[in-house]
Amino acid sequence: MRNISINQLDDTPRPVVAIGTDYSHGHLLPFHTHRRGQLLYGATGVMQVSTRNGNWVVPPQRAVWIPPGVAHEVLMLGVSTRSVYVEPGNVDLGPDCQVLNVSSLLRHLLMEAVDVPLMYDQAGRDGVLINLLLHELARSAPLALHIPMPAEGKLLSLCQTFLNMPNTHQSPQDWADQLHISLRTFNRLFRQQTGLSFRQWRQQACVVQALARLAAGEAVTRIALDFGYESPAAFSTMFRRVLGQAPSVWLEPTN
Repeated sequence: MRNISINQLDDTPRPVVAIGTDYSHGHLLPFHTHRRGQLLYGATGVMQVSTRNGNWVVPPQRAVWIPPGVAHEVLMLGVSTRSVYVEPGNVDLGPDCQVLNVSSLLRHLLMEAVDVPLMYDQAGRDGVLINLLLHELARSAPLALHIPMPAEGKLLSLCQTFLNMPNTHQSPQDWADQLHISLRTFNRLFRQQTGLSFRQWRQQACVVQALARLAAGEAVTRIALDFGYESPAAFSTMFRRVLGQAPSVWLEPTN
């Protein structure tokens, strides 16, 4: 099925409904929920997913798992998607969103799944294909592309401002001063709200935000300077330390 809303197909008596959709650059899907879990795969382009618990950037040819009932917003940047909507109970990837690596096999299964009849024969070839897709989904490796966010208040506002203009030179003391609290209190509050130290969060935020810009075709040098790094090499070193690979690797198809 292509370019049709899951709302029209949600009651289909099958464990999986697969839909392919093409989006214009900059298309925003405002906050909404699904009764089914959703694996949202971007065959092209970059997706930026937001929930009340954080932000995720999904590079080309990766996917994001969105559990049933989780309210989410998605910004599409030149994206052609393949989505599979999974009845609750058929796969368990935990209660939170996560970006997943997509193996070559899973990628081909996703491409095939959108051409499977809505009422596919569960005992036939199409049923086997869908079952294999669910097995591959269950074993997909998560990727560290999550920026956890505070629940509310001035700290949330500071984090949102940072994401709009990341700067590696901002310090925990700078933020503590803006909140009119001691550095010790700030460090404790920040870890309580995000699960990370300020410096860990700052690095994670810089990497994830940089990834979206890299996928849009911006040069490493431009991004590094915008984020306050002394050189592209310093930025690339930090990027590899967080994600384990050079920036260019994340724009290549997965195997």
